[in-house]
Amino acid sequence: MPLEFQWPFPSTNKVPKKWAILSKIVIASVGGMSKFWIEWMNKLTIYNKSTIQKLVDGRPPNQPLITVCNHQCCIDDPFLWCTLRWRHLVTHNECMRWVSGATDICFTKSFHSKFFAYGRTVPTCRGDGVYQKGIDFLLEKLNDGEWVHVFPEGKVNMTHEFVRLKWGIGRLIAECRHLPVVLPMWHLGMDNVLPNTKPYIPLVGKKVTVLIGEPIDFREMLARLREAKKSPMEIRKQITDRIQSEFELLKKQAEELHFGAAPVVDPDIKKYPRTEDKTQDATKSEDTLHRQPEGTVTQDIQKRIKTKQ
Repeated sequence: MPLEFQWPFPSTNKVPKKWAILSKIVIASVGGMSKFWIEWMNKLTIYNKSTIQKLVDGRPPNQPLITVCNHQCCIDDPFLWCTLRWRHLVTHNECMRWVSGATDICFTKSFHSKFFAYGRTVPTCRGDGVYQKGIDFLLEKLNDGEWVHVFPEGKVNMTHEFVRLKWGIGRLIAECRHLPVVLPMWHLGMDNVLPNTKPYIPLVGKKVTVLIGEPIDFREMLARLREAKKSPMEIRKQITDRIQSEFELLKKQAEELHFGAAPVVDPDIKKYPRTEDKTQDATKSEDTLHRQPEGTVTQDIQKRIKTKQ
């Protein structure tokens, strides 16, 4: 499905000054208002917040970052970025994520197209597959060492069912020149703040839980698949399956935390209660950023959420 309007981003490598200023204004205003609304007008608890803040702040130069999470309502992004510090959103927002956005929702009118483009939302067409201009653009940003966020469910999942993930995320990880840090997250309650029914007015006093996982290490998997001469399609599928498995475990843990089945933690502590912070300094080498081998992410998280009886 072709874009209804022209490609919304500057065609030159050097971003025009006017475009850059407008982008900073849109990100600061939307990000600031969203952070205020979700943190101060609702009941928010964030677990393991230091992980994403350190990755946004202190990745080595040219180290790409991919964050992935579930999609509950149409403003999950930007509400999700309450996990960041104010300066990430307002004064130093050049570090902010690029995110894929559906053309049939975000880019239906000229004004909407410009607004979302200034907010670093990249048009992607549902049904056009993994080889399309929007995915190519996101891959370019990763190759430049920037941060890309993806909702791999490919839609707002209003029923909360566990759906099959789209393979675009697999292509971004497999074809990136430098192995990206891949950080999974799961959240609950966003669709209570902004219900998916009219009149689409943000509400207050709702409980929101954001669970940030640990980076997934794809180094061994990619080496094994390439050594076996697997096709690009098979590689994309296995990468996506790995994220799907991680989502399944994060979902279970987030539901336990959100609905009270897990040990109660102090709501004023917006991270896992822990006797020591095992989150490594993100300024260390690229190898240390991919610190969690397959199958160990959730074991580490489970240890962090235990409290003394």
